Amino acid sequence: MTRPVPDSRPSRRTVFTAAVGVALAATTAAVPAHAAGAPRKKGPARLVDNHTWTSAGDWRSGTGKGIRAVPGARPGVSIAKAVGTTTYTDPHLNRTAEWEYAQWISPVHRLSVPATEVIASWNAHTPTGTWIQVELQGTYTDGTRTPWYVMGRWTAGDDRDADIRRTSVDDQSDGKSSIWTDTFSIDDAASGLRLVSYGLRLTLLRAPGSKATPTVWRLGAMGSDVPDRFTVPASTPGLAKELAVPRFSQNIHSGQYPEYDNGGEAWCSPTSSQMIIEYWGRKPTAEQLAWVDPSYADPEVCHAARFAYDYQYEGCGNWPFNAAYAATYKDLQGVVTRLSSLTDLETLIAAGIPAITSQSFLKEELTGAGYGTSGHLMTVIGFTADGDVIANDPASPNDQAVRRVYKRAEWETIWLRTKRHNASGSVVSGTGGVCYLYFPAHPTPKQSKALAAVGVR
Repeated sequence: MTRPVPDSRPSRRTVFTAAVGVALAATTAAVPAHAAGAPRKKGPARLVDNHTWTSAGDWRSGTGKGIRAVPGARPGVSIAKAVGTTTYTDPHLNRTAEWEYAQWISPVHRLSVPATEVIASWNAHTPTGTWIQVELQGTYTDGTRTPWYVMGRWTAGDDRDADIRRTSVDDQSDGKSSIWTDTFSIDDAASGLRLVSYGLRLTLLRAPGSKATPTVWRLGAMGSDVPDRFTVPASTPGLAKELAVPRFSQNIHSGQYPEYDNGGEAWCSPTSSQMIIEYWGRKPTAEQLAWVDPSYADPEVCHAARFAYDYQYEGCGNWPFNAAYAATYKDLQGVVTRLSSLTDLETLIAAGIPAITSQSFLKEELTGAGYGTSGHLMTVIGFTADGDVIANDPASPNDQAVRRVYKRAEWETIWLRTKRHNASGSVVSGTGGVCYLYFPAHPTPKQSKALAAVGVR
């Protein structure tokens, strides 16, 4: 069983139904406040604003302390010279250590969609003994500011002697908003309060005296204001195409490595991630997989679960951590966003880009699934001639059974709604179109056009 999800938010795992942490010694610069009120809108109301810093110009636009711009085909930032040291007590290792750090602070981004929720994501290289922290500070419609919220403390590795444990940070709130694992959320959306702008603070850390440095290539956040809805308008089918995405079942890993969220039954997110990573031609090396029991099939799924694991959430379903894991593979990017309809997914599939979607449903709400779930990730790989969804569903008994076809209208509802009734009849939350996308660091023109069409660059 999953542990309870605060405020009826959906879980990040398949479950079948039959203090702002330790503060780093950092600059106290705040994101400037803006005039209260939402920006004027033109045309149809938008629901999602996805903003990212990736280019050399983007990195130059921020404020850096001890930061070096990384030139080349994939610009980024790394540590040039530490500007200070900080003490961090890792709650998952029960160990206190000194770290030296440098920082980059983004310009303020004015949201085109005054937001009830914001999810950050990042792509980075963190050699052994290095890590990063991503924080967000925003301005509300009433002109006040949030504190600096920690959106994640992340490292790609888990060398117990050299690294921290990647972690979200619980118990962050100012009475107006809170952080739920990886999501900034307005506490009472019905009040009308929204976030109108934000900035991100990126702290890069390493062991004192080390020459190693994290490098961050992509940093951004998705703000959204998706209205409460139990149903969604049906979209018109517009594409018949299927991508050749590898098939992996999470269920063949049941009981394996229970230290990572009790094993494969809860590994829908990393299993889906691994499908798309391998679709793009990447996979772990034999050396990287040497720790996995050689009797286990699909050892790369075990690897994905281990290296997406959030030690505070005690699960593998942290959305930004999965995107960051995908981006540890050569020339891949990962981003968390929201889409508005299956038409958006068709746009991506037409350009050869599969997507991982998050949904929750009762058994009778998705014909052919054979189960209900409080939260589950699947990989959308195409559409039939009738417009139905072709999905690689990791909640399948074996790899061969992973490919499924689900009815279009049912799928669109369970993915895009924000409210639903659970098995006991209570009203609980849905994910409102959350999806994560993995794609090349240098997309083709067709891929870039498709990504731009759904608000991602």
